[in-house]
Amino acid sequence: MEDRVLELHAVAMDEFGLRVAMVGEDRWDAPTPCEGWTVRDLVGHLVTEQLWVPPLLAGRTVEEVGDRFDGDQLGDDPVGRWTQASAEAQRAFAEPGALDRDVHLSYGTVSARRYCMEMSSDLAVHAWDLARALGVDSRIDPALMAEVYDYLAPMKDELSASGMFAPPVPVPDDAGPQDRTLALTGRHP
Repeated sequence: MEDRVLELHAVAMDEFGLRVAMVGEDRWDAPTPCEGWTVRDLVGHLVTEQLWVPPLLAGRTVEEVGDRFDGDQLGDDPVGRWTQASAEAQRAFAEPGALDRDVHLSYGTVSARRYCMEMSSDLAVHAWDLARALGVDSRIDPALMAEVYDYLAPMKDELSASGMFAPPVPVPDDAGPQDRTLALTGRHP
């Protein structure tokens, strides 16, 4: 299981990173499917999430980390900042025994394995958002999307109630894993 979680995380990182590398200088202010977010906002969100990984996996609490990652984390080199933050997060998850730890998140303490899957899910869905914003290929690895769907589907009601996602949208019964996952998170595939 551990290898599979890390493998999915690596694929999700690659999917998002591939699209970050495609952002042209004139596209950072482009809108995304995430209401009110530009491409820069979206990439900034994911960079900040990656920056949290090493201290959280080291046992720090949200309170201990404090406001260290508040504000603009992209500076004048968003692609470079993504590359650095994502590499540090991957290294932290890959440390021996890292996935056996507990992680103290804002909503409670969870297993690092669950945290890794949560991060992979966010990366996969936001890779689609970024692709749509850029007008590039938005097909995300189907095995990754199937695993993300299986992870998120039992939380369907909580996702919508959290206010962080729009209500799920209907899709045909024969929809593939990507469309089902996107619809579950309130996106219109």
